[in-house]
Amino acid sequence: MDKHLDKIDSLNNRISKIELQKKNKNRVNIYVDDEFLFACSAEIIYRYGLKPGESIDISFIKEIIEQDNYIKCKNDALKLLEKSYKTEKQVYDKLFGKGYENKTIEKVVIFLKDYNFINDSKYADMYIKERIGVEGRNKIRCSLLQKGIDKSIISERLENMDSNTEAEALVKIAENKYNQLVKRENDKRKLYKKLGDFLIRKGYSFEDVKHVVDKFINND
Repeated sequence: MDKHLDKIDSLNNRISKIELQKKNKNRVNIYVDDEFLFACSAEIIYRYGLKPGESIDISFIKEIIEQDNYIKCKNDALKLLEKSYKTEKQVYDKLFGKGYENKTIEKVVIFLKDYNFINDSKYADMYIKERIGVEGRNKIRCSLLQKGIDKSIISERLENMDSNTEAEALVKIAENKYNQLVKRENDKRKLYKKLGDFLIRKGYSFEDVKHVVDKFINND
């Protein structure tokens, strides 16, 4: 792109041809004095009313390219969100990995937030609802932090999490794991430790795990 832009000073700066790309009808190639200069979205052509015979300058070209990058970045973001709901950080990281500049991504993120395509508070609610039956709040907290959710949002959501549902899930998970372990482990101390360690890794608090494990081992 820079190589073509550097040429512009030696040209008459007049668009000689605008043609649709053969493999992508949503993009066009721009020619100046019959030499290819750059490609952009067809939407840009309509937006700026570009047509053969008109003169253009470098600053205008750069503006076009910035607009084109924004459109492409926005479309990539929307395609990404079609597959699954994501956090702001996840979207940002994906777009950055595609090579977009920070300022372009930030502009797209503002658009996505304005139209509620991304909402970290909503994501946290959905994630907790999905995982509360299989994980404790400690693991849920770590996962949300890794996904870029703000600590204040996580704390607020976890405070409102249904403790009874979490407790019932803990007992069910403990029971299933205990029934697996007891088939091959006769030593109660080892059984206690294995069951406890497993539940801690699942994200439950030490106090809750101790209470449940004590109950299963003592009943046994």
